[in-house]
Amino acid sequence: MDVSIIIPVYNEDKNIPILYREFNEVLPGLKKEYEIIFINDGSTDRSLENLKEICSKDKKVRVINLKRNFGQTAAIAAGFDHAEGEIIITMDSDLQNDPRDIPKLIAEIHKGFDIVNGWRRKRKDPFLRVILSRTASALISKLLGLKLHDYGCTLKAYQKKVVKDLNLYGDMHRLIPAIAKANGANIVEIEVNHRRRKYEQSKYGLNRVVKVTLDLILLAFLSEYHTKPIRFFGGLGILSFLLGTLSVIALIYMKISSGIDMTGNPVLILAVLFFLVSLQLISIGFVSEINIRTYYESQNKKIYSVKEII
Repeated sequence: MDVSIIIPVYNEDKNIPILYREFNEVLPGLKKEYEIIFINDGSTDRSLENLKEICSKDKKVRVINLKRNFGQTAAIAAGFDHAEGEIIITMDSDLQNDPRDIPKLIAEIHKGFDIVNGWRRKRKDPFLRVILSRTASALISKLLGLKLHDYGCTLKAYQKKVVKDLNLYGDMHRLIPAIAKANGANIVEIEVNHRRRKYEQSKYGLNRVVKVTLDLILLAFLSEYHTKPIRFFGGLGILSFLLGTLSVIALIYMKISSGIDMTGNPVLILAVLFFLVSLQLISIGFVSEINIRTYYESQNKKIYSVKEII
């Protein structure tokens, strides 16, 4: 198999027939063996029925039907695990990504790049969403050291070797280039067409911004400190110690200048309490994340559950 196209689907029944028709206009011209893998991520409309109908007529189509809605990252991870192509392409099912860009992505892979990232330079989304996305991409580029204009674009091409052993969590599918870059991947970004949404409503909301922000903080921590966490936690410890020392000095000054008793002083109690609680909460969060990764990877568990393969 030369090329695998992975498309997560969640309540896109009106878009699926149109997208499949566009695939048939583009993919045969590649002159390559290809497969189309739709991942039904717990759709509640007629998406699954449409996919089954397409699958029954086209042997190049497979449908991975997940038991419930696990989210886009888990759906893409399921696609990676089942893809057989040497080149793997991911794209959205809402018709905003253009299948006619697929040959351009493949051409860049043939030039030797491990990942080709799509850049929706002329986006057809609401203004606020565009601003938030561009701000997020700039922040990610700054924190992770990989400058890309559009981390949020699902339309990407990967060499199979890059993603087959990749473990994804949370909403980290959009951070795959940064994860791969840390492992030495060669990445390029090209402009792709972006179209207005015709049917259904966007599944993205402000809650996604919060999730991506938390994943970004975690990834930044892991990329910098995963082999030397003492530098992170030790730095916090030293800072906490210095702040505590300053508090004690302030209390001593209060005692000398005003005669205020240090014993039971609420300033001392609050300072110690806040610093300890803050440090403990951050530490517990990172330790818990490491533990959950160990739990999944040590037992070869997946972050999704397949109901059927059609």
